[in-house]
Amino acid sequence: MTRPWTLPLLFLLCGSAVAGAVLRESPGRAAAVLLLFVFLAVAHSSLVFPRSVSAEEARRLGAVDGRPIVFWRPGCRYCLRLRARLGRDARRLHWVDIWRDPEGAAEVRAVNDGDETVPTVLLAGRPYVNPDPRWVRARLSPPE
Repeated sequence: MTRPWTLPLLFLLCGSAVAGAVLRESPGRAAAVLLLFVFLAVAHSSLVFPRSVSAEEARRLGAVDGRPIVFWRPGCRYCLRLRARLGRDARRLHWVDIWRDPEGAAEVRAVNDGDETVPTVLLAGRPYVNPDPRWVRARLSPPE
């Protein structure tokens, strides 16, 4: 459970240390450094992604509503890129955090020759590894 928060916590700790060292010279620069590290911590955390569900629940929901499933993990820059480029459309997918769901991680390894390569998008039962965000958006059903 702590693994997804390791990188964001490291960013916060390092940012605090660097800002503390710079504080005596320039409080404004220290604040800017701290803000940068806070931004990096949030960007690499689970906070910027829609609520994650288990792989089992995502498959069940996907069978009902036809939405694609995205297997992801915190700290993955490609997952962050996909999430950022989808914008509000990201809520129209089912997101599975493979660091919180061992079944999801096993599913990703099964389609990626044993690697946990993310993002892996499951669309109509077929996996797509690190697809272009425009491609994913084009395959989403129209919003309701």
